[in-house]
Amino acid sequence: MRRVFVVVLDSLGVGALPDAGEFGDEGTHTLDHLAAVAGPLKVPSLERLGLGHIEGVHGVRAVGRPEGCFGRMRERSPGKDTSTGHWELMGLVLERKFPTYPQGFPVEVVAEVARRAKLAGVLGNVPASGTEILERLGQESVRSGWPIVYTSADSVFQVAAHERHFGLERLYQVCRVARTVLDPLGVGRVIARPFVEAEPSSGRRWQRTYNRRDWSLAPFGPTALDRLAAAGVPTVGVGKIGDIFAGRGVSESLHTAGDRDGMRSTLALARRRERGLIFVNLVDFDMLYGHRRDPHGYARNLEAFDSELGELQGALRTGDLVLLTADHGNDPTFVKTTDHTREHVPVLAFGPGLAWGVDLGTRATFADVGATAEEALGLEPGGAGRSFLAEIGGG
Repeated sequence: MRRVFVVVLDSLGVGALPDAGEFGDEGTHTLDHLAAVAGPLKVPSLERLGLGHIEGVHGVRAVGRPEGCFGRMRERSPGKDTSTGHWELMGLVLERKFPTYPQGFPVEVVAEVARRAKLAGVLGNVPASGTEILERLGQESVRSGWPIVYTSADSVFQVAAHERHFGLERLYQVCRVARTVLDPLGVGRVIARPFVEAEPSSGRRWQRTYNRRDWSLAPFGPTALDRLAAAGVPTVGVGKIGDIFAGRGVSESLHTAGDRDGMRSTLALARRRERGLIFVNLVDFDMLYGHRRDPHGYARNLEAFDSELGELQGALRTGDLVLLTADHGNDPTFVKTTDHTREHVPVLAFGPGLAWGVDLGTRATFADVGATAEEALGLEPGGAGRSFLAEIGGG
């Protein structure tokens, strides 16, 4: 095949995994629950491709004979975070969880970051919702010049500061310093969370911007991206893909300002790229709607994506394959936490000339996506997954 598009609808889970109770996430179902609150969903492209035929999905109609192949996947890695999910999609299954800090980071670690970054001090150092902690500490951060440090149920060290008063480049430098301090601890990601004054109509004082950047640990082993790059196959990361993989195996990285921009970039690549892997993360589902427990916003974003998905289908060429999936769940109706939820993720596979209506069942690992992409692009799959290329008529 000439081109493979892997499109991650960040957090679009389709039902709790069998071990969800170990994570406190029993009963979660991102897609069905947002549809129950904000539906009926107007997603004709996803319906035609077979989203409603996936086992356990009831929030989207199952209509006729699907024009794509459909299934769901289980996460083998012990986690429900961004890095774990994306790495497994590319064939790397983790044996252990990233460390988390439910009481905040050790005082001596934060002090070392402040010392190396030449900071007079920091605020916070607590687990918190990003929007909540800005409302609580944003004004004090601007007044004092101290950035806000916080974490979540994920292995993340997040640093929030005002773009103008603190400075965007200075914030990035603090995060680079933090990455070096946290490497020995194995913390998954350091995230810059710049913010500015919010629009008066929003009802909030502050809002985060799309100048977010992530500094990730490098993957612990080879991924499909590494193998494709070594074979001379071009790989493009759209959104935060390059950050998640610490730049490894990504020959071109396009940062985006939200999902609409991400889909515009994807469509532009579909029109000009002749070959290779285009790996896309659409983060607004997770960042703006899942974590903020906003099922209505999530539904509107899914409907907007559905329209753009139709445009992407129109730009496909013979020999193209699209793999549409997610990296974890984030049920916007789940009130116990504002964190990710341990769920199955969907997989829809389609492209000109490929089979219609094939039920791919419940896959044992997200890594089947990476294996399928590798085989489609001419490589022998080298990761933990099993390719389903032959099942969808591409082998």
